[in-house]
Amino acid sequence: MATTELKNIFLSASIPLPERDPQYYETADLIAIRDCVIALATIALPKCRLVWGGHPSITPLIYYVLKKMDVNIKEHVILFQSRYFEKYFPNDNAKFNNLILTENLGEKLSSLKLMRETMLESFEFKAGIFIGGMDGVEEEYKLFIKYQPEALILPIASTGAAAKKIYENCMKDLDEQFVKNYAYMSLFQNYLIDKI
Repeated sequence: MATTELKNIFLSASIPLPERDPQYYETADLIAIRDCVIALATIALPKCRLVWGGHPSITPLIYYVLKKMDVNIKEHVILFQSRYFEKYFPNDNAKFNNLILTENLGEKLSSLKLMRETMLESFEFKAGIFIGGMDGVEEEYKLFIKYQPEALILPIASTGAAAKKIYENCMKDLDEQFVKNYAYMSLFQNYLIDKI
């Protein structure tokens, strides 16, 4: 695994779509998801490297934060994408120097699995953050605990959706702050930055 002086943080997040699986959309707090991603990027990027699989609702939020910061984008963020989705890539992808494309295997699920496994095997992560999301966030959680068993895991249940399910099914011993606290800057300072 590649290691550097920057601590690697894995982000798994998306905004659920109403036409997909209602179980995720019904509990999702769309404003909280947005605020949480922005808070994570704001507090983590000066000291850490953020790694995520590109999602059209999340990548623009991270770029929004990066524009306001004086950090080297190439050193502080790594964006993974599967070539399977190449025709749907958001324009924001082109703004990232560190875009890693994985092979299109001709089928969605196998292409996504390849991207996720490549992403989670390529780095040693200090933490995995799970925000909102649908089945893909749950899948990334399962792979993350398999490939990164020593990493800190923070499902932000207050954002609802998949993160709430992960918290309720797997992490109930975690502090209730992850359910009730919407002050995400202080939450990430206390439970992420101060811990890694």
